[in-house]
Amino acid sequence: MKRFMSVCGTFYPQRTVELERYFEHFHTLYDENFTLPDVNTKAVIVPHAGYIYSGYTASIAYRILEKSSVKNFVVIGPSHRVGFEGVSLCDFESYETPFGDISGDVDLFEKLQDQFSFVCIQEAHGEHSTEVQFPFLKHYIDEVSIVELVYSHSSSKQLSKIIDFVLQQEDCGVIISTDLSHFYTLEEANKLDNICLQAVEKLDVEMLNSGCEACGNTGVEAMMMSAKKLGLKSNILDYRTSADASDDESKVVGYMSANFS
Repeated sequence: MKRFMSVCGTFYPQRTVELERYFEHFHTLYDENFTLPDVNTKAVIVPHAGYIYSGYTASIAYRILEKSSVKNFVVIGPSHRVGFEGVSLCDFESYETPFGDISGDVDLFEKLQDQFSFVCIQEAHGEHSTEVQFPFLKHYIDEVSIVELVYSHSSSKQLSKIIDFVLQQEDCGVIISTDLSHFYTLEEANKLDNICLQAVEKLDVEMLNSGCEACGNTGVEAMMMSAKKLGLKSNILDYRTSADASDDESKVVGYMSANFS
């Protein structure tokens, strides 16, 4: 099977030249003010809105991943349109992007299938939370291969076991996809999102569940649990809201990126 693009032209441009312009713009904005952290990481949290809103935040994490040697990734995101029990894993031979196809990681797929119980809900894999990560991965990581996991009614404990397993494999990394609060005023969003940011920074699961309204909260909690088990430290890379792009402060969405090393 091939995993075809479903949100190309809406969440991100169809034309590679337009994507390249986005990435160049993000780099310029960042490099004028900051220096990329000198860390070797295998795991990041990234947002999944349209590139005009959250692409800058995500690009920082991918530039850090680019400096690592990791080539194989499990991309984990919440299902926004299809409800089901558990975690969906389907046997995709390739994943379509405007930059060309990404190979499905056959070896990692088989290891995951042998180790854990999954369902395959094909309609869940039209999911934007995972798909918006694919052009970043294809652009920044040479010879990248991936496995896509989409979860609906799943527990953070279940996901954390999967993350533990992946991070203990040689040359394998994890992409956790989430946005933060949705459609509050800017002031309200900043208060709610600050709970998420502090919780991730401190790896404090209790704090995360005291008010963080991330749509991918289960994945974030799972990553935090795995980080504590594996002795990883977290680092917040960027936080902003949709108001930074739209100037509309009445109903905003929050975005964060972070890495673990």
